[in-house]
Amino acid sequence: MSRVCQVSGVGPKSGNNRSHSMIATRRVWNANLQKYKVVIDGKEVTVKMTARAHRALLKNAK
Repeated sequence: MSRVCQVSGVGPKSGNNRSHSMIATRRVWNANLQKYKVVIDGKEVTVKMTARAHRALLKNAK
């Protein structure tokens, strides 16, 4: 569970690579996880969250 956002729960998505001849091979799109320091209950905690979740937190904090 190391590639899952601790805030939004977003994880890896799977699908196909498509070559020029349309041959399908499986691939994975990982979430854009970053480490952020967030204040929770007055304590600074390091959290692994997606960049999009971080942007949403900053936008809603205003």
